[in-house]
Amino acid sequence: MTSTASVSSKGRKSKAAGYQMYIDGKFLDAAGGQTFEVYDPATEEAMATCPAGDASDIDRAVQAAGRAFYDNWRGVTAQERGRILFRLADRIRARRAELAELETRNSGKPIVESEYDMDDTATCFEYYGGLATKINGEVLPVPAEAIAFAMREPVGVAGQIIPWNYPLMMAAWKIAPAIAAGCTVVLKPAEQTPLSILALAQDFEAVGLPPGVVNIVTGDGPSAGAPLVSHPGVRKIAFTGSAEVGKLIMRSAADQLKRVSLELGGKSPNIFFSDADFENAVDGALFGTFINQGEVCSAGSRVLVQRDIYKKFIDATAAKAKTIRLGNGMDRETKMGPLVSAEQRDRVAHYLAIGRGEGKVAAGGGRPQQFEKGWYIEPTIFYDVDNSAKIAQEEIFGPVMTVIPFSDEAEAIRIANATPYGLAAAVWTRDIFKAFRVVKALEAGIVWVNHMQPTFVEAPWGGYKASGFGRELGHWAVEEYLETKQVFINLDEKPIGWY
Repeated sequence: MTSTASVSSKGRKSKAAGYQMYIDGKFLDAAGGQTFEVYDPATEEAMATCPAGDASDIDRAVQAAGRAFYDNWRGVTAQERGRILFRLADRIRARRAELAELETRNSGKPIVESEYDMDDTATCFEYYGGLATKINGEVLPVPAEAIAFAMREPVGVAGQIIPWNYPLMMAAWKIAPAIAAGCTVVLKPAEQTPLSILALAQDFEAVGLPPGVVNIVTGDGPSAGAPLVSHPGVRKIAFTGSAEVGKLIMRSAADQLKRVSLELGGKSPNIFFSDADFENAVDGALFGTFINQGEVCSAGSRVLVQRDIYKKFIDATAAKAKTIRLGNGMDRETKMGPLVSAEQRDRVAHYLAIGRGEGKVAAGGGRPQQFEKGWYIEPTIFYDVDNSAKIAQEEIFGPVMTVIPFSDEAEAIRIANATPYGLAAAVWTRDIFKAFRVVKALEAGIVWVNHMQPTFVEAPWGGYKASGFGRELGHWAVEEYLETKQVFINLDEKPIGWY
């Protein structure tokens, strides 16, 4: 990875640090020599340039991953794969401050959140380091003089495409289980936030990753992502992002019957019954919506509140929302930073304009005026919103809460499930019987009770309906990278004949 100025795709000099993609154990420029700029959302200034990869770069990376898999990696023991993952976890912990700062400057999120993300990233690599030696087959009793058993084998080359909201952690969620399973990887990070995974790649050789096992190609979706999905050397695609792009990936992967796992976001209901602990509920609504600037696939931005406490709840959440400190993520007092890009800020601003016609504004509703630069949006609460409204049905991916009233348990469940998505949901109540009834009725892959957003590597992550299929995390993630082979061994000495 270089640190010199480079020439952008428009041919002008940039003072930003120059990065390179990582292919076959080497840091390289794009084959075509093109680059793109990466920005600091708080200053709107270019902080780096990265190679603008295309189909030729994807091909280089897939070829390297294929050679590594067949020539070397398949023979590496599970124990050694695990040790490599343990060493990666150690390197992340050793570089925690550096990587967290880079992630905050690149994504805009508060530094405290980035530090937590680095801890979770290290834990993820560590967990799969331990799981690498726990991938078991099974002996099967069959009605014959024979032994039958099932073996688990790596799929091969995996193509992985990750989003910009949790850059290094999303890379870990994909890379770690693939390595544990024995696959090789070609990763395309989001073009907005490629820097932390490229920085970590500096340690790949030192921790013992052979060349070609993990490759990183930077570039945008049409130029680099689409060729990765369609490349015939890729056996499996893992994607986290929008439902619209997920549909494109499914169509492309279908031509070669590739394995696909998709985590496609949501419009998660956060349900508050009148018997919930009120103060905790208010904090849970704010945290569930505004953590990471609302740029969270599982954001509980559809807040359903029982009518008994509806007005009190809106008043309390609005008052607290107005105290959330916005600012540069490098300020440790900042609670909410800028959005990741001007494009994302404008997308959210568009929904704010729609929301003013679909509900009433309790807090926020625009761009804060105290910043000369930075892609900021105020934490915003709309209330008296109908569940059919655009701001209640479409994923905004920003700090926008829509509050919807309900009368009873049955209506809460009906409203909660009335969305194309089904990633996550939360239920707040002191009544354990009610909680379990609602949990069972909700169409969502993750359901929290009296909390929202805690995520642990041991537990599965993924959704129902338009939120995709397949699971990240836990042993479920490794399953996405394994084939199952049946082996039958005849023990009958009598030759096989016609019966």
